[in-house]
Amino acid sequence: MNRLTELAERLGQRLLAQNAQVTTAESCTGGGIAEAITRVAGSSAWFEAGYVTYSNLQKTRQLGVPEALFGSVGAVSREVVEAMAQGARRASGARLAVAVSGIAGPGGGSPEKPVGTVWLAWADGETLFAERCRFDGDRQSVREQTVEAALVGLIALCTGENPVRG
Repeated sequence: MNRLTELAERLGQRLLAQNAQVTTAESCTGGGIAEAITRVAGSSAWFEAGYVTYSNLQKTRQLGVPEALFGSVGAVSREVVEAMAQGARRASGARLAVAVSGIAGPGGGSPEKPVGTVWLAWADGETLFAERCRFDGDRQSVREQTVEAALVGLIALCTGENPVRG
């Protein structure tokens, strides 16, 4: 069994034990977190909804991310992923949320935000955590590492731990 599927199964067991649901708000992963979660049979009991908001417009329309943030801090930022996570929670009614926005490459990077830069946020009620990661490798590798980090963080959040690594 692949690592992402194993992580999704562990997440599902914890959510079922808590009678809780999760939602995802994804940009650079294009639905990869939701796909990993829904590989698990019975995930409909604990997976509420997935939002793939690739454009800034959809981040605002679907998740309520303030449009002004894109001009001030950019889409790949703590503020945007935190707003995405909270917006997904509100829109779906799920207790837990994860949100990701990043630069998977091969282009699109800058000196301040090089390719492989990804922001992740996890929300549980009013508790909100965010982490900036820098993943190496090609586009597919960056996306897979982001999905793994998102799932690992959700599992930590379910167990009352801080999902931020390091």
